[in-house]
Amino acid sequence: MLQPLANKNYAALFAAQVIALLGTGLTTVALALLAFELAGDDAGQVLGAALAIKMVAYVTLAPVAGAFAPLVPRKRYLATLDVLRAVLVLCLPFVTQVWHIYVLILLLQACSAGFTPVFQATIPDLFEDEETYTKALSLSRLAYDIESLVSPALAGAALLMFSFYTLFGANAVAFLVSAGLVISVSLRDRPQGATASGFVERIAFGIRAYLATPRLRGLLAMSMAVSAAGAMVIVNTVVLVQTELQLTEVWTAALLMAFGFGSMAAAFSMPRILSSIDDRKVSLVAGGAMTFALALGTAIGSFAMAAVLWCVVGAAYSAVLVCAGRLVQRSSTKPDRSAYFTAQFALSHGCFLVTYPLAGWLSATFGLPVAFVVLSGLAGLSFCVAMLVWPAQDDRVILHDHPSLNHAHLHVHDEHHQHAHEGWEGPEPHSHPHDHVALRHSHDFTIDLHHTEWPLRPATR
Repeated sequence: MLQPLANKNYAALFAAQVIALLGTGLTTVALALLAFELAGDDAGQVLGAALAIKMVAYVTLAPVAGAFAPLVPRKRYLATLDVLRAVLVLCLPFVTQVWHIYVLILLLQACSAGFTPVFQATIPDLFEDEETYTKALSLSRLAYDIESLVSPALAGAALLMFSFYTLFGANAVAFLVSAGLVISVSLRDRPQGATASGFVERIAFGIRAYLATPRLRGLLAMSMAVSAAGAMVIVNTVVLVQTELQLTEVWTAALLMAFGFGSMAAAFSMPRILSSIDDRKVSLVAGGAMTFALALGTAIGSFAMAAVLWCVVGAAYSAVLVCAGRLVQRSSTKPDRSAYFTAQFALSHGCFLVTYPLAGWLSATFGLPVAFVVLSGLAGLSFCVAMLVWPAQDDRVILHDHPSLNHAHLHVHDEHHQHAHEGWEGPEPHSHPHDHVALRHSHDFTIDLHHTEWPLRPATR
């Protein structure tokens, strides 16, 4: 599991991720206390609105921010967003109105929507082999689980000595440290290939290419299953423990820990599992497990049963997320990788934008058993869709045909660009009108400017 940390660049980026996550966790606690100070008993409504703003920002602004990414060197792009997040967090102690919180959360999450996908897309560039990259993904997943356990403890210890406003300052420092670590990394800028040149085209490209890739359509269906299970855990754990089981707040925390334990156990196991079982099978088994666990939620009669089911959900949740990184990396080339990861980020959070309010509304209106049934049904439907749209034979190298074509775009001379020059075109990458002759060949197939549709029937020799 620790093998990727031998790569100094990855070790620095992993440290940046962990420090930024811990800082963000402190702000989560401080924000709840700030909301209570400003809104009193309506604090829950304020936090719910802030969560909705976060999801809307992720879904709508991530593609826009991603379109800027190719215009700026990656280190400068990531470090700048970290610094902006530090500045915005430092503004939170000075708010006097609830709407101030909403504005700052929107701006803060807009920066995160630009930062996270590009950061995720950077990690595959650091490793030559998929096995080590899988271990890096598992470590990244563990970082999220550890943060969920450690941040509340750190916040509690800090609150014994300082005001909750201090937590915002600690988060700002964390973002600045993260920016420094990013700057310290040696990163080559990605090669510029045959990518969309216009800003509007770049915004749309990632989502269009993502949805044109069969395995990623399957992943999107699994993302909906993950969001159904995740929303049930995040929104309704407190309802399950304190209303249905009639237990105290301590048991609510313990049940969330059971979810985290399952997630961590899966993260540790995924490199070994994926060395012998393909991503499709692992993802579908995880989707089936989530569906079954949610269905059994209607029969929960004890804390022990709830803990077992939450542990299963946590393990399945983590398994799909580790597979997601591998699948997006496999489905994209280096010039387009940020666009693909941005699409995954936006679309997967779009699923939560549906399931968060659905889970809350169902449990409040019809009761927890109905919420379990409906969200289990949604997870099961997503599982069936994934089975249908994700081909069992998911070849990477595909023999395919190219029609003759004349167009202009930024390019380098690769297997798709073998043409004569007159001397005025300039160094590569460059853009000029050029011809493509009709061609049949095979390579790792991804959707890009020259491969706009997935072959329904791959060419035969």
